[in-house]
Amino acid sequence: MSRRARVSPADAGLPEGGRRRTPGLRREEVAVLAGVGASWYQWLEQGRDISVSPQVLDAVARVLKLSGIERRHLYVLAGLNPPAVQADEDCAEMCEGLRRLIDTWMPYPAHIMDRYYNCLVYNDAAAMVLSMRPETTQNCVLDFFTDPMYRSRNTSWERNAATLVAQLRAACSEHPEDEGFQDLLARLHATGEEFTSLWQRQDIRPAGQVHKELDHPLVGVLHVESTALKVPAQPHLTIVLHTPLPLADTAAKLEWLASPEARRGTMYRVAG
Repeated sequence: MSRRARVSPADAGLPEGGRRRTPGLRREEVAVLAGVGASWYQWLEQGRDISVSPQVLDAVARVLKLSGIERRHLYVLAGLNPPAVQADEDCAEMCEGLRRLIDTWMPYPAHIMDRYYNCLVYNDAAAMVLSMRPETTQNCVLDFFTDPMYRSRNTSWERNAATLVAQLRAACSEHPEDEGFQDLLARLHATGEEFTSLWQRQDIRPAGQVHKELDHPLVGVLHVESTALKVPAQPHLTIVLHTPLPLADTAAKLEWLASPEARRGTMYRVAG
């Protein structure tokens, strides 16, 4: 009823029709626009025990101009499995906020990737520590297998490779017909036997925390733990934050790498 009250006849493409005792659309108008019976719609608002289909709920959601989260809530109220989360409409503002988040994570590495593991943005620490840079493929899985600089620094590469491929298989299984994943898999199989042999294991693992051991040319051994976090309002995005572990004085080394002194040093020592 509250959502119906906020939709004016003009918003729904109807003539105003003079004064109204209550704001918004009448029940009969919602029923006509959604293609359902007036009595049935009244029972729906009253929460009666009636049969409800996803198609009808979608029609009602369209007429009432429900947001993605409101549409999911309607499904829950009706006792149906809710649809997948839709991306927040105000993407530009949210993306700016996520950029500020990973910049605030300095001096620790952080980046944001889409559902296909394409790296959309990364902070300075990710560039200095994880070798993220414009000349790579900008895809986290492809770069894992093809970037010689990252591989030379990653002393836990073999252990993490199996985990990464198992996580990728889990992501692909949720979208079996997705052309984006199919294209990514084709590119990965083309990289060589290493990926293909791991893929053929058919291991499945959820995204979560991964212990990475790195050997940086300026500071030596680093131990970080990457944590993958989904963004509810933008379900296609994942924030990956790297936290220093209490090993090898990693936190202090990462802080030094972000210092002006270290930045001057990286201008001359970029190998490895």
